[in-house]
Amino acid sequence: MTIEVGSQAPDFELKDNHGRTVRLSECRGEKNVVLVFYPFAFTGVCTGELCALRDELPRFENEGTQLLAVSNDSIHTLRVFAEQEGLEYPLLSDFWPHGETSRAYGVFDEDKGCAVRGTFVIDKEGVVRWSVVNGLPDARDLNDYVKALEAL
Repeated sequence: MTIEVGSQAPDFELKDNHGRTVRLSECRGEKNVVLVFYPFAFTGVCTGELCALRDELPRFENEGTQLLAVSNDSIHTLRVFAEQEGLEYPLLSDFWPHGETSRAYGVFDEDKGCAVRGTFVIDKEGVVRWSVVNGLPDARDLNDYVKALEAL
């Protein structure tokens, strides 16, 4: 079951594509967070979505907002993917324990073994203020994230 708007966002500790530990709680009191779950690096729709975020990065990563993208890929896969696509925001690995964070947010597809396309806008107090969950083949609209951020 997907985490509901108005709920406290589950904290997590994941490694990024450079092996650094990232905790959601480190943003608390400091920044809003756009948390984007995606199925797999190097796939068509995922690459398109993450490159669109790259192209609009100042809207999603600035002094008041942190963009975090999560997949079930290994950090090594994410490092190569980020380098190949020029992605300069954190790509977080929910590889092991496999899908633990994705499950906490209710976006892990047990049959496929990966996260579906879930996005959560989390305010500075750690509360989920907006979310959207799309199926594996359905890309998300970045303008929806922008509107959600502007509403904070």
